[in-house]
Amino acid sequence: MNLTDSLVYIGVNDHITDLFEGQFPVPDGISYNSHVLLDDKIAVIDTADDRFVDEWLCNLESALQGRSPSYLLVEHMEPDHSAGIRRFAAEWPEAVIVASKKAFDMMDNFYGESFDGRRRIVTDGDTLSLGRHELCFVAAPMVHWPEVMMIYDRTDRTLFSADGFGRFGALDREVAWDDEAARYYFGIVGKFGAQVQAVLKKAATLPIDRICPLHGPMLEGDAIQNALRLYDTWSSYRPEKRAVMIAYTSVYGHTKEVVEELKAMLNGEVTVWDLSRCDMTAAIAEAFRSDAVVLATTTYNMDIFPPMRAFLRGLSARQYQSRSVSLIENGSWAPMAAAVMRRMLEKCRDLTVDEDTVTVRGSLNTLSREKLRALAARLNERV
Repeated sequence: MNLTDSLVYIGVNDHITDLFEGQFPVPDGISYNSHVLLDDKIAVIDTADDRFVDEWLCNLESALQGRSPSYLLVEHMEPDHSAGIRRFAAEWPEAVIVASKKAFDMMDNFYGESFDGRRRIVTDGDTLSLGRHELCFVAAPMVHWPEVMMIYDRTDRTLFSADGFGRFGALDREVAWDDEAARYYFGIVGKFGAQVQAVLKKAATLPIDRICPLHGPMLEGDAIQNALRLYDTWSSYRPEKRAVMIAYTSVYGHTKEVVEELKAMLNGEVTVWDLSRCDMTAAIAEAFRSDAVVLATTTYNMDIFPPMRAFLRGLSARQYQSRSVSLIENGSWAPMAAAVMRRMLEKCRDLTVDEDTVTVRGSLNTLSREKLRALAARLNERV
């Protein structure tokens, strides 16, 4: 697939994987992106997942049209992008492998080889000329691994952004970028907001006509500005929208009835997530995107229902912060859920946790329904 007169896409679509990284559902698949820059010297940028290396090599040979590559540029060492390095090195023994020092250390760890004698170590700001194309290397540590090195083509103003600006969904499927990019960002990159902010500051100094991530589609035109805006919002831990997210668990349906009644009382945008049944990674993303979150769960073994515990752990692990949180607990004889949730939320920064918990003992009664109305009024005033 020719993206420009000198840039060829040689990546592959994966419709085999059901759980990306063993935890993220990908019903629309995932792409492993790789590119070839054709110039006086040819540079191959990244490889592919091990199961697709044969297909990737066929794509590469088609793009080369009999020529030999001078370089393999490695942005990121996760195996879904680096599994083809040894096959490439064996096929083209004269080609130089270009990567950061940490990336070469990882090659040795993964593949028992660090390509001494044919490697070029690059650091932030280093350049590489292919002829007409002048490449500049942009260090992006912890976005989301420490060895990451993005690449900027000064000639065609293209940013090869490693896992930054990625999205779930194969390229042969129509997938809305914002939602799947949010789920990807908060699931995989979200812990490292400060590091993303550092990369965005570097990107602000570059004129960019296209972004080529390692997953998902190439971004051009308005899509670039949309992605930069969202990444700035997400990595600053600011809410993307004025909305209420209600995340709940329910054993026999009574907590679900409480949640449905609360939703009917609320104005504006409201989303409801049954944590026992929904995609947990999508629920975590929605909590970061929304301004206010309501947590409703049952007391279970003097604790909270396991899916709610997993949800709260997922939030705190990704540095959830700067939000309004309200609590609803249900417990027939000894409600404990609110106290447990408060303790878990103490790991998060700058949260405003509503002191007025709605406690339900089995099902709503006159008192708990009044408390629920009062909660709805506070949420409506906020959002």
